[in-house]
Amino acid sequence: MHNQQSGVSLSGLLVVAVLLIAVSLLGLKLAPAYMEFRTIRSTVIAVAQEQKAASVTDIRRTFDRRANIDGIETITGADLEVTKEGGEVQLTFAYRKEVPLFANVGIYIEFAGGSKE
Repeated sequence: MHNQQSGVSLSGLLVVAVLLIAVSLLGLKLAPAYMEFRTIRSTVIAVAQEQKAASVTDIRRTFDRRANIDGIETITGADLEVTKEGGEVQLTFAYRKEVPLFANVGIYIEFAGGSKE
């Protein structure tokens, strides 16, 4: 009777390890951009809810104050598109974020959101 071994070889294990490390590093590089987007979106929603009767200038100023507190540097109040529909303020925004990976390689991510989404 011939007993045959099965399993992962050392080279197969190394390939899997390299792939897992690459995916993990990519996730670590991209996570801050997505966390910042979530912070921007929650700030926009909060400003839209509390500034229903305010002017466009006041809305943008309020966003800038909150963005300063939350550490948002990607967009400013001037980047917000402010509309009023049926007595409610609707804020929308869009921006592009570059995430450098290594050397001269990076990823561009386009984010868009608003107070109604």
